[in-house]
Amino acid sequence: MISIVITAFKESKTIRMAIESFLSQKINEKYELIVSAPDKETQEIVKRYKKVKLFKDSGKGKAHALNLIFKDIKKGIIILTDGDVYVSENSVNELLKKFENLEIGCVAGRPVPIEDKRTKYGYWANFLFDSAHRLRQKLIQEGKFFQSSGYLYAIKTQIVAEIPLNVADDAIIPHMISNRGYKIAYAEKALVFVKNVNNWKDWVSQKVRTSRAHENLGKYVDIKKSPRTKTFINEAKGIFYLFSYPENIKEFFWSLELIFARLYIWIIVFFEVYLRKKYHKDNWERVESAR
Repeated sequence: MISIVITAFKESKTIRMAIESFLSQKINEKYELIVSAPDKETQEIVKRYKKVKLFKDSGKGKAHALNLIFKDIKKGIIILTDGDVYVSENSVNELLKKFENLEIGCVAGRPVPIEDKRTKYGYWANFLFDSAHRLRQKLIQEGKFFQSSGYLYAIKTQIVAEIPLNVADDAIIPHMISNRGYKIAYAEKALVFVKNVNNWKDWVSQKVRTSRAHENLGKYVDIKKSPRTKTFINEAKGIFYLFSYPENIKEFFWSLELIFARLYIWIIVFFEVYLRKKYHKDNWERVESAR
């Protein structure tokens, strides 16, 4: 049994596209499509789809909602995604192919920005997504662990029964699976299309929250056995690729700005986590310009 779970919070503008991008696929296995949402606006839209199950979560946060869902789904494979993205044709079958190898416990899809490179934030999004794609390919070739993206990934249900509430799900779940002896696979043809932020305030807020969500990993998993992918050192190694990425002078200066922007993010994360002891907490947060 395949359970496709879309977690959403106030996604009334985007949830239709998220749902229909799955319903339009010819999926080779029996499946159920579940949307978890705490708000009435999103719930009302979900109710219009007869083939979709609505899970009314309590609104405490994504990790809390997933823990409740994990209790209901006892076996099979769970595909996890969000209500503000949509997936490519045949993405589900591409994810499922990887589970033919019984050593695989988690399969990552490939996030793709919907923006082009004509604006600064579109350029930044394309570089960061392409860089993450290249890093995953490199780590696979070297037989090393890598983290999946929370935008689209699949897991075997029996491996993870519950996740902590102070670490992002896509940060902790791949590590838990790897620590238990399973491998992570990358289905790079399983695309998930993502709208990114378009202003500095939202960009900083989103990146700080994402980076801070990884800082508690060492409390729950052996990060020596499955080293963190999202680190300052890994980003620093990508600086050479950053300078080969621009195609004109404008993009070159955007690349320079991105270096200082990412350094600024890591300084904030260090200050908040290690000096102020302000760790990630499970709650629903909206970044409006990414909708």
